[in-house]
Amino acid sequence: MPVIARLTSRIARPYLPRRTVRLRMTLLYGVLFLVSGATLLAATYFLVRHAVSGAPAEGYAFAPGGGVKPPGGAEGPFVSPGGHGGGRQGALDVLSAQQQKALEDQKSEVMHQLLVQSGVALTLMSVISVVLGWVVAGRMLRPLRTITATARDISATSLHQRLALEGPGDELTELGDTFDGLLGRLEDSFQAQRQFVANASHELRTPLARQRALGQVALADPDATVDSLRRAHERILVAGRQQERLIEALLTLTRGSAGIDVREPFDLARLTHEVIDARWDEAKYRNITLHPSISPAMAAGHRNLAERLVTNLVDNALRHNVPLGRIDVATWTADGHATLVVTNTGPVVPPAAVDRLFQPFQRLGGTREARAEGLGLGLSIVQAIAHAHDATISTRARREGGLSITVTFPVMNSHRRPAADRPDQAVAPVR
Repeated sequence: MPVIARLTSRIARPYLPRRTVRLRMTLLYGVLFLVSGATLLAATYFLVRHAVSGAPAEGYAFAPGGGVKPPGGAEGPFVSPGGHGGGRQGALDVLSAQQQKALEDQKSEVMHQLLVQSGVALTLMSVISVVLGWVVAGRMLRPLRTITATARDISATSLHQRLALEGPGDELTELGDTFDGLLGRLEDSFQAQRQFVANASHELRTPLARQRALGQVALADPDATVDSLRRAHERILVAGRQQERLIEALLTLTRGSAGIDVREPFDLARLTHEVIDARWDEAKYRNITLHPSISPAMAAGHRNLAERLVTNLVDNALRHNVPLGRIDVATWTADGHATLVVTNTGPVVPPAAVDRLFQPFQRLGGTREARAEGLGLGLSIVQAIAHAHDATISTRARREGGLSITVTFPVMNSHRRPAADRPDQAVAPVR
């Protein structure tokens, strides 16, 4: 039995129309017109039947020999044999049985002709409505066919194509504009991904090549000593640690870009205090002065990622600074928004280069400028973590040199906070 059903479906399937939106809209138009026309026909039929089923109008009467005698005729009003005036009942009383039957037959024929002709007209108009519905549905769905054809042809290498639908600003045009916006975002994302992969491959290849060169030089030296081999291995270990830092930074960047599923409350001020407290010695070594101004600032998100955000901002301010420089770090809460501001002295940054600094492996002074410090991922990680927390970043290039970066977290939803992060606890002073 299932075999027969499958064979029947395969045979009948090529002859059945595909159930498209256009076909469904056409059938819907036809059914609505048929129901509306049938209702109108039924109402008209019953109204006409009621109108012709009664006697002549008031003031008219049937003549004894047939026909209707109007009021005020030459012979005066017609009077029935019973002495009553020419009313409805009096007019019907004077009709013979044969005349009444002929009148009823005439009424039935008229109603039958009305019903038949109305049915023919309804059928014809139903067919016309289906044809017109098919044409109108096709014109209305033409932008959808354009979107479908474009989406079918677009691939990862042709994301530059756009629909650019023209016409009134209706829902279909809005859908086309939304699709164009989606293609634009996908194109930017793919381009950034390709650029990131290329840059990451270059950055990862550098320490690997350095390790290989150091090992080959040490092995090729016929007069190698224990001290020379030790120095070569120490350099290889340094290159390995650099590679580990790069891989860790890439993993952090990926984690930040993936978003946050569960948000927990944390005190941004406490995180900032811990980061600054761990970097006093490095600041003294670099001859840079730290000026913290920390007030409680509650936020919600991933505490470890937020700590990495603060760490990267402070480390970036330390590395890209000048001797006898200064770093100002401040936290506060304004209108429920936890805010972190890191301002540092340093080399002059052109305002046009500020946005480029937040791209992976982009450094001031060149796309892949060789630097003794940093991997070129610090600010890009900051941006990824901020986006994961729905925070906003505002960066300003200072006229006298350096940057001022402000990170504003969204208002934290009301929920229970851990005791360690409650704002009523005083923040330990920063030395």
